[in-house]
Amino acid sequence: MFSRIRSVGILGLETYMIDVEVDLSRGLPKFDIVGLPNSSINEAKDRVHSAIKNNSFVFPVSRITINLAPADKKKNGTFYDLPILIAILCASGQLKNVGDDVAFIGEISLDGTIRKVNGVLPMVIEAMSTGIKKIFIPKGNAAEASRVKGIDVIAVDSVRQVVDYINGKIEIKPVSSDDFPEIVEDKYIEDFSDVMGQYEAKRALEVAAAGGHNLIMVGSPGSGKTMLAKRLPSILPQMTQSESLETTKIYSIAGEMPENVSIIKTRPYRAPHHTASPAGLSGGGSIPKPGELSLAHNGVLFLDELPEFPRSITETMRQPIEDGVIKLSRVQASVSYPCSFMLVCAMNPCPCGYYGHPTKECTCSKNAVEKYLAKVSGPLLDRVDIHIEVPPVDYNDITKKVKAEKSEDIRKRVNKARDIQNKRFKNSNTNCNAKMTPSETRKYCVLSQEAEMMMKAAFESMSLSARGYDKILRVARTIADLDAQENILPEHVAEAVQYRSLDRKYW
Repeated sequence: MFSRIRSVGILGLETYMIDVEVDLSRGLPKFDIVGLPNSSINEAKDRVHSAIKNNSFVFPVSRITINLAPADKKKNGTFYDLPILIAILCASGQLKNVGDDVAFIGEISLDGTIRKVNGVLPMVIEAMSTGIKKIFIPKGNAAEASRVKGIDVIAVDSVRQVVDYINGKIEIKPVSSDDFPEIVEDKYIEDFSDVMGQYEAKRALEVAAAGGHNLIMVGSPGSGKTMLAKRLPSILPQMTQSESLETTKIYSIAGEMPENVSIIKTRPYRAPHHTASPAGLSGGGSIPKPGELSLAHNGVLFLDELPEFPRSITETMRQPIEDGVIKLSRVQASVSYPCSFMLVCAMNPCPCGYYGHPTKECTCSKNAVEKYLAKVSGPLLDRVDIHIEVPPVDYNDITKKVKAEKSEDIRKRVNKARDIQNKRFKNSNTNCNAKMTPSETRKYCVLSQEAEMMMKAAFESMSLSARGYDKILRVARTIADLDAQENILPEHVAEAVQYRSLDRKYW
């Protein structure tokens, strides 16, 4: 007896349809799975066997051969449990055959409960795009799958429920996005109104948010670097529908989807500890899963105490920062994940933290300070657009009774600048000034003669690289957008150069 059930495979963000073929033949009882399965799929034999018996079905006493086609693609994951079980029941005549336009995804426990799996959203999208009309998924994945239109998504929690539905004994309403209301506006607990003083730093963060620029803050302990970084997402523009969908796919694959959330509307904020491994940052595993770089896609990656991160970790970010994509090659697979994020770093100016402090004396030797700063490589620093000092907060600022400017008001200015950029780049793949290509930089960052002279003086005195020169031009373009100016004026260049002053002072 032969049966074929449709399912979906996934490798990185790449999805593809899978045919689960089952053949029951005479011979000594044996259960084989072929088609390049990994260990988690081979273990499905025991889970399926127990689930069939514990749900009062008959496990065939024959030679069982299961093929996962196409057989030249490596398969991984536990979501083939349900299609394998359904295929065995169909081949043994205990369940009527389902059509080729029906697919199944789900992990099965020994008692027949269907467990939540990772990566359901991109798999359901793949099934819909290839003509599948109906797909069975675990109930725990119903929220994310509800975003896909054009396919009936049947959320189930047990094998018995699936069988009774196929046999017409029960009705299950397809999942709808109305079952999981979308949060219209993202809300942030942290607000810039809590930050007293630090006007220069807040201005720099506003510029960074308006143009999508990377930023590093240098200051003594307690000056508010972490506090500022945590509030950066609150002034970033709201995510577009495509950004939300792409971010949700990554979180679905990583198993990081919040409970009962259908789509991620809040920009990610990831702050890995400096003890994180290279694999934790870039992604790891024999079949690489997304790391912190990808989980920060369309959001903010904050690295606190930057010099404490091992050099091997920070250097892995150089290529992803430039390309917005990280490529992971392992023995079993090579995958690519998007990782277009705003990099925000914070660090002390020396080991004790008080180098250059107005009132506290630094206890570090000159050699210790140089050694500490040398932990941050020049090439990485060159990829950061804005460098700012965060001085200690003045007593008068701390004790002010009037609250500072709200994030909502800053965000309005950021949105206006982004609207200008959206119109500027409407016919290209660029979405903000920080992502401009060299040709776009030359086209949209034309300087007047006075501004050109100012740039030349800064280039020579600060020994800027070609990349550093382009960074200043893009930041100046963003400052001009905040001022709603079509041309870059000398004052815009002056402010942009000021944001690279750490090149001269520390490095």
